[in-house]
Amino acid sequence: MSATLLAAGSIDESIAGVFGGIVDWLEKIVFYSVSIGGADVPLVVVWLAAAGIFCTFFLRVRPIKDAQQTWKVVKGRLAHKNDPGDITSAQAMAIELSGTTGLGNIAGVAVAISIGGPGATLWIIIAGLFGMALKLAEATLSQMYRRVHPDGSISGGPMYYLKDGLTANGKPILGSIMAFIYAFGFMFAAMGAGNIFQSNQLAAHVIDATGGESSFFYGRAWILGLALAIAAALVILGGITAIARWTSKLVPLMSLLYAVSIVIVLALHIGDIPHAVQLIIEGAFNPTGVAGGAIGVAIIGIQRALFSNVAGVGTAGLAHSVTKNRNATEEGLVAAWEPFLDSVILCTMTALAIIVTDQYQNADGDGVVMATNAFATVHSFFPVILSICIVLFAFSTILSYSFYGKKAAGYLFKGNKIAETVYDIVYLIMIVVGAAVSLDMVVRFSDAMFFLVAIPNLLGLYLLAGPLRREIEGYRRMADDNSVPEIHEHTEPIDPLEAPNAVAKVVNR
Repeated sequence: MSATLLAAGSIDESIAGVFGGIVDWLEKIVFYSVSIGGADVPLVVVWLAAAGIFCTFFLRVRPIKDAQQTWKVVKGRLAHKNDPGDITSAQAMAIELSGTTGLGNIAGVAVAISIGGPGATLWIIIAGLFGMALKLAEATLSQMYRRVHPDGSISGGPMYYLKDGLTANGKPILGSIMAFIYAFGFMFAAMGAGNIFQSNQLAAHVIDATGGESSFFYGRAWILGLALAIAAALVILGGITAIARWTSKLVPLMSLLYAVSIVIVLALHIGDIPHAVQLIIEGAFNPTGVAGGAIGVAIIGIQRALFSNVAGVGTAGLAHSVTKNRNATEEGLVAAWEPFLDSVILCTMTALAIIVTDQYQNADGDGVVMATNAFATVHSFFPVILSICIVLFAFSTILSYSFYGKKAAGYLFKGNKIAETVYDIVYLIMIVVGAAVSLDMVVRFSDAMFFLVAIPNLLGLYLLAGPLRREIEGYRRMADDNSVPEIHEHTEPIDPLEAPNAVAKVVNR
């Protein structure tokens, strides 16, 4: 038995050794920092924050005023079942939320608070609000410049609006270069955030829940990764329609289960909530014991928000590019609410639970352990509910990012089906690898790759801001005048959770 454990441990250490050098190199490039007020500020974080602020005001984001129109889109009242596309707007939202509503909402938030204090919560919320504009832009652009093929299939996402959008605006060479960088980088970004991080955290949690060092899985984390990979393969190999069906069922279930559980935790500590809110506000601007003071806390919060809602990375464009609709802005309206639900609602609930139970002061625990301890304040069995949520979160995220990564690979290999199948296989293998890599390395790798692809994506948003705003403002005028045609019952509107495969006509934008 000891020989087997040693061999398994050697496999884990070998994998970690290979990834360590790659991560160190990536961080030196992506996270180049300057010192501001005693805090090391990565320039790419400034780049992201500036893009969110710019898009919020330039695009005149108005989620409340657009809410009624957005609801019509989600309900499938503005698109016909025979419009070109693979899934509905509601399914695209489910796919995107399944990718963002994951372990970042649990472990990521807990880690941010343990490092930056309760004040990091406010910066996560602020970053989530500005992230709404970025997803509005990404989803709308992906619809504007998506490609509808003669067989009714769709190609879309940031690499297409970078290439075709910039070509249409007189920058073909720059567009091609940026599209290549994005697609190449996102293939690996999907590997990091979509499966390595998820399977790693899932394995760590299962090992801890089954006895820690005495667990059968200790030193054999790859076994858990293998089981997860097999389950994922049963869905992923079925394509986007299978992924959409699963995520549209998983997202409501896991979100409701997690939200209700957090409400129960907060209800038992309701008297501590006002003090927790006070700690969040004071800690955001006057923190103690945090390197770099308020600037340091802001950087920690923004980085964690990005990993949670991924606004600026382009995933909203990937998910919403393949939907059935007739107006590009409609997908942007839906996508804009995703960071709000993810960062402003779920992340804040997690943060409050960590703070009211004093787990944020547990500097020695990792994110999942802190959340587990917070749940345990309700009853000894309550962490089992968290374990179920972690499994569902990890599994749904793996499904979503398999689609995102394959779309990036498809662009690089010009839609070659063999290349996309190979990517699926490698993606599934990397789930096993992820279970064996250390937490610190996984977080560093995922952050580095996410921030890297955000650079060309956000540059594209800036360069295409003009036609983007004209598209959005034109649609808003139509909506304000009630001139957007609504599909009535006799014309067979889309069932928001069941997108038919038939495509009767092809419309190129």
